[in-house]
Amino acid sequence: MASLRDIKSRITSTKKTSQITKAMEMVSASKWNRGVMNAKAFVPYMEKIQEVTASIAIGSKDASHPMLTTRPVKKTGYLVITSDRGLAGAYNSNVLRQVYQTIQNRHKSNDEFAIIAIGRVGRDFFVKRGMNVVLDIVGVADQPSFMEIQDIASKTVGMFSDFTFDELYIYYSHYVSAIQQDVTEKKLLPLTDIAASTKLTSYEFEPNAEEILDVLLPQYAESLVYGALLDSKASEHAARMTAMKNATDNAKELINSLSLSYNRARQAAITQEITEIVGGAAALE
Repeated sequence: MASLRDIKSRITSTKKTSQITKAMEMVSASKWNRGVMNAKAFVPYMEKIQEVTASIAIGSKDASHPMLTTRPVKKTGYLVITSDRGLAGAYNSNVLRQVYQTIQNRHKSNDEFAIIAIGRVGRDFFVKRGMNVVLDIVGVADQPSFMEIQDIASKTVGMFSDFTFDELYIYYSHYVSAIQQDVTEKKLLPLTDIAASTKLTSYEFEPNAEEILDVLLPQYAESLVYGALLDSKASEHAARMTAMKNATDNAKELINSLSLSYNRARQAAITQEITEIVGGAAALE
């Protein structure tokens, strides 16, 4: 049985850990609120640019663009969004597990795919396994601006345009609620999944649809990347907040259990001392 000193030491260290996890929970809660607001605020822009893009790509008979055209797939790109640090429950592992299993099922060699990693955890995961990481970005802010990821987004779109890969999938954690984040796979390029708008808005294009598509489609693809990153950041903060809350609750339960053991051990020691005193007194009589 552990000594009183050992139990007391464990109680003290667990209390200190509980204070840290509680502080991290509160910080993540603040970031979570802002992250959800940012993700929701971006939705109207995405809906509008998708509406305009669909109106040109689907509504105009003369419009055509390489980003809208499916071509034979020789190489597949995977854009994977993870965090730069852990302590977020299964947030990173769920995304990485699905991407890794997908790659193992679809491809037989590293020459058949390329990985663009946003986040240190994802980058280190693929580099450690010798997989083909062609682009990566780390140190993305908790509340990222478009300028921070515009470079990698434009490079990603450019790699599709110059035939580095023939299709691109994006994997990230979609925010549903504070306790639910779903791993999501989307086909980013080519843009064959643009849904036709149900709104009866009529647009007139100048100078012509093709020239507008040359400018609009890369911006639309970059916006999809940014929207997925905002969604993923909201999921990250929610997952870390939940993980730290669970850690704090577990620490409290452990403290209660250790306190009970400490009191029992102390009572046993006191009882032992009383027994020895009574026995000694009886021996002197």
